Amino acid sequence: MTDSNPNGGPETAPDLDDLDLSEAEQASLHDLQLSIEHVHRAYGTLLEFHHQLGHAMDRLGDAEDSLREAGHEAWANDLRDDHLPAGAISDQWTFELVEEFSDEFLDDVDAFEREVRDELADGIDHVTERQQKRQLRERAADVDRD
Repeated sequence: MTDSNPNGGPETAPDLDDLDLSEAEQASLHDLQLSIEHVHRAYGTLLEFHHQLGHAMDRLGDAEDSLREAGHEAWANDLRDDHLPAGAISDQWTFELVEEFSDEFLDDVDAFEREVRDELADGIDHVTERQQKRQLRERAADVDRD
């Protein structure tokens, strides 16, 4: 059996028949992998927040210049001194939040998932989906033979 390779060519699919997984283990792996995918989506949302706030800060910089040009030095100075250098959360800038999330959470849960998957499924990911793919293709092949 072959799977599609993202580069276009076939690649050998892992042999799922060699796995000795109980239903509970397979369900656990599936739940764990889905949770990891949601953690990655949360990370993407955090990156989006980081980028959006960066754009907002650029506009605040523009507003500082505009206020200064309009003769409102005090407000321009407030932006320069208080708001532009301020952190987004607890004096942290968003790049620091992104780094902390990645280094202290994302990397750890990724490593944990990999460890569990290596132990239970010989490192094969998406076991449930691979089995579903095989079953659907076998069913389709059986229908074609009728």
